[in-house]
Amino acid sequence: MNDLLRLVIEAYGGAGNWRKFEHVSARLKIGGVTWAMKQVPGIMDDINVITSTRRQYVSFYPFVQKDWHNSFEPDKVAIINDEGKVIDELLHPRATFEGYQTYTPWSKLQLTYFSGYAMWTYLNVPFCFLDPGYSFVELEPWEENNEVYRRLQVTFPENVATHNQVQTFYIDREGLIKRHDYNVEILSNAASVHYLSDYTEVQGVKFATKRQVYARLEDNTPKLPEPMFISIDISDIRLG
Repeated sequence: MNDLLRLVIEAYGGAGNWRKFEHVSARLKIGGVTWAMKQVPGIMDDINVITSTRRQYVSFYPFVQKDWHNSFEPDKVAIINDEGKVIDELLHPRATFEGYQTYTPWSKLQLTYFSGYAMWTYLNVPFCFLDPGYSFVELEPWEENNEVYRRLQVTFPENVATHNQVQTFYIDREGLIKRHDYNVEILSNAASVHYLSDYTEVQGVKFATKRQVYARLEDNTPKLPEPMFISIDISDIRLG
């Protein structure tokens, strides 16, 4: 295992502890300009999520209506009622974003795809890096806000749905991820800086409970203070 990855895994609670659990659930309060820009405002403002730790599966609830939830898998998204009836579904959802521009509206199923893969990534990193197919390179350190971060460039497997295949994680002295850089391929390849803070420990596992995403400039610095693409406040985290 890469020595920097080993530091991170241990800082987050260790692989042995993580493997005890099959899912993570939480309550989310989500903001930012992205939702109005894609003409899906309000849907994700205050919502619950459950995500698998064993495979790429996520569900948000209630979704659109109080007795509906959605489901995300890399090759299929769906909206389902509490009786198990499929309201709508979409196969191979990533292909449907081809040709989309910054202000092209999203359908509710496309929103399901984006929010699904994103929250799966956020709640499963760094432990998903132990799965087959990931590769790692440690980049030169980065100084920001009077702190020096080690940087781990991670190449995701092609079969994992995520923002883009190569992403960079900025790691503090304790082994916690404080910044996450990626390009959102399905959102005009938006270069993004994602800050993580306010860590809490749940059943021996560390989670960042505050996340804020901004534009990333060509010199690798964030475009601050606005616009904030997305904000996520996470509470009521449970592992089971």
